[in-house]
Amino acid sequence: MEHSIEQLKYLIGKYQSLASIAESDIHAWITQISDLPLRLRTAVSKLSDEQLDTPYREGGWTLRQVVHHLADSHANAYVRFKLAITEDNPTIRPYLEAKWAECQDAKFGGVEVSLKLVEAIHERWVMFLNSLEFVDYDRAYTHPEHNRVFTLKHITGMYAWHCEHHLQHILTTIQRQGWDK
Repeated sequence: MEHSIEQLKYLIGKYQSLASIAESDIHAWITQISDLPLRLRTAVSKLSDEQLDTPYREGGWTLRQVVHHLADSHANAYVRFKLAITEDNPTIRPYLEAKWAECQDAKFGGVEVSLKLVEAIHERWVMFLNSLEFVDYDRAYTHPEHNRVFTLKHITGMYAWHCEHHLQHILTTIQRQGWDK
């Protein structure tokens, strides 16, 4: 079955925030965030360099770039969460993720270092998220690129989605290419 570029870009759909977020939603999302490092490592563990250099869609990042992007993005996310808890509605600093993905370390670097980084960041991030009270998730930061305030409730769900979003890029590529046989 042929997929459009948009379908391949958003295999699980675009993120949709829940209108009302319960404590059980937060716990489920923390579990998804916690599970990513092992799922990611398992997904790429048997891929060759040639396979890692395969784009997940035409004009898209390679699987290698996706792994490095997860490390970059989630390092930024962890810092943003800490800022939201320790400061009063801070304005976070955006970064140009597409340009970061074009840096030499993201295009050509071995994925092991980013797998280790994801493991370490997620271990600290999950420990931090589990230490928060439900009311703490009402804390927020301002994202100047979107000119909008985001609560940690919203952002926790968005990063749980982000984990699955990019993991599916990798898993679907493996399946489409027949590398799982």
